[in-house]
Amino acid sequence: MLTAHGVTHTGHVRKTNEDTLLVDLDLGLFLVADGMGGHTAGEVAAQLAVDTIQAFVARSQDGDNCTWPFGIDPDSSLAANRLRSAVQLANRRVFRASDSRDEYTGMGSTVVAVLVEDDRMAFAGVGDSRIYAYTEAGFSQLTTDDSWVATVLARDPEVDQTTLATHPMRHVLTNAIGAREETEVEVGERTFAVGDVLLLCSDGLYGGLDDETLAGVMGSMGSGTQVEGAVEQLLGAALDQGGKDNITALLMRRTV
Repeated sequence: MLTAHGVTHTGHVRKTNEDTLLVDLDLGLFLVADGMGGHTAGEVAAQLAVDTIQAFVARSQDGDNCTWPFGIDPDSSLAANRLRSAVQLANRRVFRASDSRDEYTGMGSTVVAVLVEDDRMAFAGVGDSRIYAYTEAGFSQLTTDDSWVATVLARDPEVDQTTLATHPMRHVLTNAIGAREETEVEVGERTFAVGDVLLLCSDGLYGGLDDETLAGVMGSMGSGTQVEGAVEQLLGAALDQGGKDNITALLMRRTV
């Protein structure tokens, strides 16, 4: 059994909220998307991505009766293949929609997704939204950011953090939903044991909070903290740090 709750907030600075989320307990599907593009284009891109992923995951529950537009990876589970194809399809639809109206030109979105099947989970990510896990093994980040900063750190882990924090390219993404017609999707899978906690979030949340704060809230859920209260605690902490961006947090915990 899963418990899950998500919240999204405009923040203290932005006039619109281009983040969106999905909690679908029936499908075992959980999503966070952070749109970009100005005016309402980012909001449109994020919602189109979420709707497309949900629809494909729903119709691919029986893999034998589903058309796989991007093929199947024989080394991955059905759940992982469903997520990969769903995110790739979302990318294609956002890319094509960006050509349908002038005001949609250049729109895009990040996406992180989790699909749970019994005691296993598949996850996927494009962009710089993140998935964190808190398990018996401790706290960890499951996804890798598609960003200029992550690329620099991969090449030189000893690079000066102060330089990165103020660099004019620090917010540049190297991949996003809708940036091009075909995209690479980071996909993984792992055990989802009783007591494990997952956090899906946009950069508006983790950008203002350190790992210690995130781990502290996620770890407290194992001692009885309700998922709704934990989400509100994270949101409040991010807003207290200025709320300069839209903020989205989705927490989920396996209870049985």
